[in-house]
Amino acid sequence: MTTPSSVPLHEKADSSAALRNDNQEVGSSSAPKFVQGMGLFSATAIVMGSMIGSGIFIVSADMGRVLGSPALLIAAWLVTAVMTMIGALSYGELAAMMPKAGGQYVYLREALGPLSGFLYGWTLFVVIQTGTIAAVGVAFGKFLGVFFPSVSATNWIWHIGHVPALPVGPMVLGNMDIGLNTANLAAIVVITLLTFLNTRGIRLGAAVQNVFTSAKVLALLAVVAVGFVAKNAAAVAANFGHAFWANSGWGTWHSVQVGVGGPIQYVGILTVIAVVQVGSLFSSDAWNNVTFTAGEIRNPRRNLPLSLALGTGVVSLLYIACNFVYMSVLPLAGSADASTLAGRGIQFAAQDRVATAVMQAAFGGVGSKLMAGAILVSTFGCVNGMLLAGARVYYAMSQDGLFFKSAGRLNEKTKTPVTSLWMQWGWTCLLCLSGSYGQLLDYVIFAVLVFYVLTIFGLFVLRVKRPDAERPYRAIGYPILPALYIVMAVWICGVLLRYKPQYTWPGLLLVLLGVPVYAVWRRQGIGNRE
Repeated sequence: MTTPSSVPLHEKADSSAALRNDNQEVGSSSAPKFVQGMGLFSATAIVMGSMIGSGIFIVSADMGRVLGSPALLIAAWLVTAVMTMIGALSYGELAAMMPKAGGQYVYLREALGPLSGFLYGWTLFVVIQTGTIAAVGVAFGKFLGVFFPSVSATNWIWHIGHVPALPVGPMVLGNMDIGLNTANLAAIVVITLLTFLNTRGIRLGAAVQNVFTSAKVLALLAVVAVGFVAKNAAAVAANFGHAFWANSGWGTWHSVQVGVGGPIQYVGILTVIAVVQVGSLFSSDAWNNVTFTAGEIRNPRRNLPLSLALGTGVVSLLYIACNFVYMSVLPLAGSADASTLAGRGIQFAAQDRVATAVMQAAFGGVGSKLMAGAILVSTFGCVNGMLLAGARVYYAMSQDGLFFKSAGRLNEKTKTPVTSLWMQWGWTCLLCLSGSYGQLLDYVIFAVLVFYVLTIFGLFVLRVKRPDAERPYRAIGYPILPALYIVMAVWICGVLLRYKPQYTWPGLLLVLLGVPVYAVWRRQGIGNRE
């Protein structure tokens, strides 16, 4: 096992957190240490399993409505693939340089200071990780309803009340039901089960992840195979050939609504592609989760960069292939008033469930059930991967005196951060009951992108601050590719600030709320380290 004593990280005076042993609690040489129980396959399974949730099966409908062009829909997914791959290749250098529990939190802390690391960890706990787990968990419940109709978001066990919509400028706050229904009950049961399994040890959690990631990749491959066996000549004619390039010229203007209920404005290609990245980037997010578990990966200096590259590369290719399949079975254009699958098209697939509509068009009612089963497998595996990874960040924060002390302890027997896992479970379940997770996730897409930009900027900072640090892997294409990522991400952030303020300003406020919380933890954390 490599420890920081063999890696010259930096000379900064306030560096005690960065220089302690990778898998050891502060001030206690006999404290339990993480078990390096995951190899390359398990690490890659976390990358892929955390990325593949329910987004790829749904978001192309909304993207198609905004873009109105088969070529631009593929272009938007290609932009996402390029950004995701560049991000992963850049993170690989940081992961190999600092293979420590907490991952991205550690990179931000070491490159830009403890406040930036804390703000990331704070936002992760408040909504990025927990909100995503809640949303994916409830999606599991909703698709379970395909097989058991009593499982539904409208089947209330205890309906506390409805929070009315509150318009605030271009945003609408509230407008959610609070209470326990059978769909979020299913989510809570799954989240509880998987949290318990992950407290039993990293090998069990990794085994669950390996099984379900393999299953969901097979499910996506099955969707891709549908494109070969159930190709629809009318859909192919409508989407490909000369029609493929419809509405994609540089001089074409696309209508975009500013905010919620705001004015319609007309924008060019680069702007409209940036606008729809809310959907595709979110569907491809969470690939960084594997870095949170660095302390439990064998040979992390090799396996972390490899898992990031392999996982993001395979998933990105599958996502693009799925969109070609969607367009080989259903026309992109459609009408919300149509009564047939082909008439509704991709743009107006029922409840935006594009993959379900494709499978139904190919195999009838059996196809929709097959797709629902595939999404159940996908969401189950996604929840497991995110539960496993997220708790390691709060553990690392606690080690720095910036989170509850008990979250920074490992169980003597299982060598897992049990308290951190159950804290994450508690807040996630509250989000499920509040019904706020979906709205909160809308708010933090922008914040997530900002943290990616800051982390990749940190790669440049650390090249200057620690030129002699051991770097078993150096980011491919540095400095051009990381700089390209920053330029692309900053452009998307600027576009979202202008045209999608409902997704941006609330996210920034959530992040900034962490500043006073940091001040409190900082004061109390000095004496929080044992």
